[in-house]
Amino acid sequence: MDHRNDAALEFLAHRRSYPPKLLRDPGPDRAEIERLLTLAARVPDHGKLEPWRFLVIERAALDHLAPLVRQEALAAGQDAAGAEKAAAAFASPVIVAVISTPVESPKVPGWEQFLSAGAVCLGLVNAALASGWGAAWLTGLAALNPGFGRAHLGLQEGEKIVGLVHLGTRGETPPERPRPDIAAKTSYLTAGGEA
Repeated sequence: MDHRNDAALEFLAHRRSYPPKLLRDPGPDRAEIERLLTLAARVPDHGKLEPWRFLVIERAALDHLAPLVRQEALAAGQDAAGAEKAAAAFASPVIVAVISTPVESPKVPGWEQFLSAGAVCLGLVNAALASGWGAAWLTGLAALNPGFGRAHLGLQEGEKIVGLVHLGTRGETPPERPRPDIAAKTSYLTAGGEA
């Protein structure tokens, strides 16, 4: 094959996320974030609807949001340890909220648009990792609680956070985790039926 990219294949074979506790300062600056977002936006997007947007949450905003996340977690019935864990995720140097912004379309269903936003999350994580940053795609209370998103992140009616992508300098390398048994997860459809 003329277009094989062995470096890209090697990257994909060994990529791994860096959870927030393994991210250090500095995070990428605005110019670098713009470059990463440009790469992340190269995703399948049926109808060219661009049914997503970005909210970059920088350090000062994260410091403001962390205690609000802690309060919200406690109000939702989590214990003190769970609330502290929710707030601690906001210690990352930078977080990019990828927000689904569905567009009315007679041809492209909402679920397909939502998947496009999910592809943006993975594209951003991979762009950051390939650029040498640490990155992880998470959700958590701030993403899953629509009231929190509207009150503190400026989400509009119909918008939803698909992921909070944490970015920073890599700390310790996370341990390898078990990977799926692909043979057990795969079947093939042949002319005679599934085999």
